[in-house]
Amino acid sequence: MNRRNYQKELEKIIEENQSKSRVPRLLLHSCCAPCSSYVLEYLSKYFDITVFYYNPNISPQEEFEKRVEELKKLIAELLVIHPVHLVIGDYEPERFYEISKGYEKVPEGGERCFRCYRLRLEESAKLASEGDFDYFATTLTISPLKNAQKLNEIGEELGEIYKVEHLPSDFKKKNGYKRSVELSEEYGLYRQNYCGCVFSKAEALEREARMQEKREQKKSAQAQGTVCTTCGQAF
Repeated sequence: MNRRNYQKELEKIIEENQSKSRVPRLLLHSCCAPCSSYVLEYLSKYFDITVFYYNPNISPQEEFEKRVEELKKLIAELLVIHPVHLVIGDYEPERFYEISKGYEKVPEGGERCFRCYRLRLEESAKLASEGDFDYFATTLTISPLKNAQKLNEIGEELGEIYKVEHLPSDFKKKNGYKRSVELSEEYGLYRQNYCGCVFSKAEALEREARMQEKREQKKSAQAQGTVCTTCGQAF
């Protein structure tokens, strides 16, 4: 079975709308400003975009609010073709913890994340349907750590339920992620080192601790002359 190329599907939709001189309305779920930067730069040429910031997974609340301010800053400063609007969803962490019950120990990228995708995308699909938008989508597919296929599958399923078309995407393609890093630096955006939830933060801290331990081991080995001068590995 061939994997779908969601980027090509997106390009085809854009081409079809352009051929009809249409500027469709898009409800774009945003996880944070850095991930939104390239997506907005790219899609604002072709869509009238309303950014929807709905992320009950983010913890603590101060982090949630910090990301809101960064998103406001980006939208105010980013050079776009068509105007970009912003809707801030309610902070409802209890909803995230409810869908995470029983999945607390699942590593990042597993079933807990898929349930979180659905929570955020369902709220987006509802709003898109109620607001009579032509499409809804999410910036999440720009992350190398997010499962674009699963995100698109969930989006399509919810689109059928709420009678609004899901816009396929894999924004990391065509150097999308790289461009988001460049734009984040250009606009001085805060780039968090974890997805947002308490579980991903714990994993990020564990990764950093392991990296720090390796750095200390290498430093100690170098001091003792027990490190390979070619590859840098301690022995």
